Amino acid sequence: MASRRVRLPGADEIFRPTAPKPPGKAAAPAAAPATAPTAAPVPTQTALPVPAPAAVPVAAPVAGRRPTGRQRHDSKITVYVSAGELLDLERLRLTLRAEHALSVDRGRIVREAVAAILADFEVRGERSTLVRRLRDGEG
Repeated sequence: MASRRVRLPGADEIFRPTAPKPPGKAAAPAAAPATAPTAAPVPTQTALPVPAPAAVPVAAPVAGRRPTGRQRHDSKITVYVSAGELLDLERLRLTLRAEHALSVDRGRIVREAVAAILADFEVRGERSTLVRRLRDGEG
């Protein structure tokens, strides 16, 4: 009789190394997990109001400040967002796909946003959108 026990993937099947590989060494592709991971509860937080696009001009990225786009990324960060922020991000992704024929993932949208806000900060400094929003959020 076969075991009815569910086989769970091992750590080496779930996690892949994020350190850069030495030249000439290809990373072995990570195997897909046998089961879908369970979503962890998302901490709640109050989102800052987002101004209309015309109200806050963002400078075009300066030389060297382009997002990386579709490539393998070796560094990773974890960002916690509220359920509403995640829903807004997913709606944006679907709108980009439906109305602009841009099939991008959430990571690409976030990398584009980071590149834009860094470029704006480099150009405008104290008057940048980032500094204004962070100051407005204090208190």
